[in-house]
Amino acid sequence: MVYALGGGIVHYLGVELDWRVYLLGQAWVTTLQLAAQYLNEYFDSPLDRENTNRTPFTGGSGVLGPGGLPRRTALIAAYGCLAVTASLTVLIFNLGKGSPATITIMLLGVLGALLYSVPPVRLSSSGYGELTTSFLVASLVPAYAFLLQTGEIHRLLAMSTFPLMMIHLAMMLAFELPDYAADIRVSKRTLLVRMGWYRGMTLHNLLIFGAYLTLGVAVLFGLEFYIALPALLTLPLGLLQIWQMRRIADGVKPNWSTLTLTGMVLFALVGYLLAFSFWIR
Repeated sequence: MVYALGGGIVHYLGVELDWRVYLLGQAWVTTLQLAAQYLNEYFDSPLDRENTNRTPFTGGSGVLGPGGLPRRTALIAAYGCLAVTASLTVLIFNLGKGSPATITIMLLGVLGALLYSVPPVRLSSSGYGELTTSFLVASLVPAYAFLLQTGEIHRLLAMSTFPLMMIHLAMMLAFELPDYAADIRVSKRTLLVRMGWYRGMTLHNLLIFGAYLTLGVAVLFGLEFYIALPALLTLPLGLLQIWQMRRIADGVKPNWSTLTLTGMVLFALVGYLLAFSFWIR
């Protein structure tokens, strides 16, 4: 979806897409994302077993370990995905798409995928993994799709991806809330653990408000209103997510699945509507 956002901006600007390059780039992003997910499963599976609040989106898959698949399965899958990513990199470079900016983004993507979960860095346990992941996923992936087609950066990328990056970070904070007690027990210092649950929830709410405010400001600085309007219409869903957070902060028994689902849907919907708007204009 976020890769399609970058491609949509290319289309909106009237540049003819090279679909062979577009699909290779999408495959590169997807295999790298899968590798990062498998590595996270492998290194987090002992900690995930301590989590009693697993949801469909948080707490790991739960399929590794006793009674499930061997942990090594995830590691082998990660190696396989990284091998495919390396092969796709060669193909992309052979098509003459290895500009310095593109190479920089690809290196940052690989480093982010590896350092998020792999010791000794393990950004996921440092309090910085959420920031780097939000930047990589919501900002650099669209920029990568755009660079592959044009070889340069455009201000529309910042206008459309900065609000999305804020919503992604809010989503990650929502994802960490069900795991909060387990993360404290196993000394996993996520951003929410480092900030404390109350300040983390406040930041979550401010990020959602800030995302819609930033999108509105982008309209004032040249983003076409009809591009931003569909994404702005998701504000009631953002307010629902904030309301859920406020109720949890006030001591109401949380529904973790609903909270995480709303956070995921909000990010996906805003990203989809932005991409869709660029593609149809």
